[in-house]
Amino acid sequence: MIEKEETAPIWVVDDDHAIRWVLSRALSKVGHTCRLFERAQDVLEALEVEQPLVLVSDIRMPGLSGVELLSRIKTDWRHLPVIIMTAYSDLDSAVSAFQGGAFEYLTKPFDVTKAVELIERAMKESERSLASSSAANDTANKDEQTEVQMVPDLIGQAPAMQEVFRAIGRLSQSNVTVLLTGESGAGKEVVARAIWRHSQRADKPYIAINMAAIPRELLESELFGHEKGAFTGATALRLGRFEQARGGTLFLDEIGDMPMELQTRLLRVLSNGFFYRVGGHQSIRADVRIIAATNQNLEACVKEGRFREDLYHRLNVIRLRLPPLRERPEDIAPLAQHFLLSGAKDMGVEPKRLTPEALAMLEKFPFPGNVRQLENLCRWVLVMAPSVEVRVEDLPDDIKDQIQQNDLKRTESSAATLGDWTQGLAQTAAEQLSKDLPDVWGALLQDFERTVIQEALNVTHGRRMEAAQRLGLGRNTLTRKIQELELDD
Repeated sequence: MIEKEETAPIWVVDDDHAIRWVLSRALSKVGHTCRLFERAQDVLEALEVEQPLVLVSDIRMPGLSGVELLSRIKTDWRHLPVIIMTAYSDLDSAVSAFQGGAFEYLTKPFDVTKAVELIERAMKESERSLASSSAANDTANKDEQTEVQMVPDLIGQAPAMQEVFRAIGRLSQSNVTVLLTGESGAGKEVVARAIWRHSQRADKPYIAINMAAIPRELLESELFGHEKGAFTGATALRLGRFEQARGGTLFLDEIGDMPMELQTRLLRVLSNGFFYRVGGHQSIRADVRIIAATNQNLEACVKEGRFREDLYHRLNVIRLRLPPLRERPEDIAPLAQHFLLSGAKDMGVEPKRLTPEALAMLEKFPFPGNVRQLENLCRWVLVMAPSVEVRVEDLPDDIKDQIQQNDLKRTESSAATLGDWTQGLAQTAAEQLSKDLPDVWGALLQDFERTVIQEALNVTHGRRMEAAQRLGLGRNTLTRKIQELELDD
């Protein structure tokens, strides 16, 4: 079904009428016209006659899917920017979109203002591409869409995890070095495996080595191998991890714990692409993609002289931060469900499920051990909970005690903060009233709104939809307030 027949620079295809209406209305407000489609097949037929500057497409539709539509477009109309929308925000969708050549990946529900800004950016890119089509032909996206695999443990609906999914999708098209940072248990190795599985080296080995788990006197041989007779006990030639991972990916976990003398050797390999086995004299080419990970602050380690600055810059080509679980409590439910099902299968026991009350309690727990701690908790529940339905009283006592203590501290802190804040407000109001200033109410209210909204945007790293949810405001209300208070910058 085609809802608008007039020529328009922006085309939107989605089987959801509400999405088509919202985007059309938002774009028309800023002076852009849209042509709306309900089916991907209709888009392909219309493209035979004319082309838009930008196509915005849903990923799951009856008939031809958004990924299939993207593949067809990148074959025949490769310069047309395509923005993929989806309500199913998983890693598989993100990687499929980027490997297919999508301009960007937009998760539903989305911030309408941000969506319009993204579409306008794609329009400018399209205009530049049309103006220099010959140059664009040299840098066109690949025609063939690579088949992707799902990494089941990498689960997340939180905006921070969506950024991780987007990054993995983009990284699937290159072999650049990646540095993963985040707290212990946040899932750095799971992300490293996901990058490998979705990369152009997926058919080659993935080798992982933990720098903190191997004695420093053995680490050099582990990494680079050794020749027979290189040292006492070296009775045979041994290939190191660099050779074992040839053509594939080498994951260097806990890179911050690497001894300084080995940092120099690693830097040399990353600089010139060659290494020597211990006791060897023949240089060997290192054909690996490096993914490094750490839970330490490498910048601080550099300042303290514990990590080479030149090696840090070699590793810090693409940096990807994994958020701790306490920053994405909305992911606790799907992660717990996954761990309960997979754990039951591994242990050969009956699957169990959390009651809403038990789940609500877990969502208040800070999980200092992050995802790994949640997985261990689910396995504890599978063994220790007396019934299939896991209630609050079935959770470990230390978890319940910690939550109660946190609730008490939070209550006391809120009361103290409220007292301090209201006292300061009373003092400010008294000063302004004593000076007989005009519109004291309006000025104080504007200061209050500006402060609270700015802090919400700081906490959510500028994500307006999440800020609106945390403030209890509608998305459009927050957008209007930002404009009124001139907080756009």
